[in-house]
Amino acid sequence: MAIKSLILLRGLPGSGKSALAKLLSEQGSYPIHSVDDYFTDAQTGEYAFDFKTNHLAYKQCEELTRLEMEKAKSKIIVHNTFTMDWELEPYFKLASEFNYRLFVVTVENYHQSGNLHDVSEEQLQKMAEKYKVKLY
Repeated sequence: MAIKSLILLRGLPGSGKSALAKLLSEQGSYPIHSVDDYFTDAQTGEYAFDFKTNHLAYKQCEELTRLEMEKAKSKIIVHNTFTMDWELEPYFKLASEFNYRLFVVTVENYHQSGNLHDVSEEQLQKMAEKYKVKLY
């Protein structure tokens, strides 16, 4: 039986999470989910973040991931900032419940690219201060 994998890509806006997710999906062979999907118009691709509905975006991302696990997809990729542990916890539980091997990958912005959602430097700094990496 093949090992099923859940890959969580985390990093600040502009780090390259979306690009890496597309690469890992092997040209769309594996599903990709993100909180950003909730705020992105499927027809136009226009992104319109609304903090008031952010909790709904998190819930949708989790539910879409669950649906893919129920279908026993062999690889699922989720890319979000995941700056705080509580954002990761639901995916840890899903991986355990559906017997997926879990990978948490931190993506760093060594390519010096800007972020697609015009997140301010001030907000990026606040996010970076909350960011914790578990090395062992």
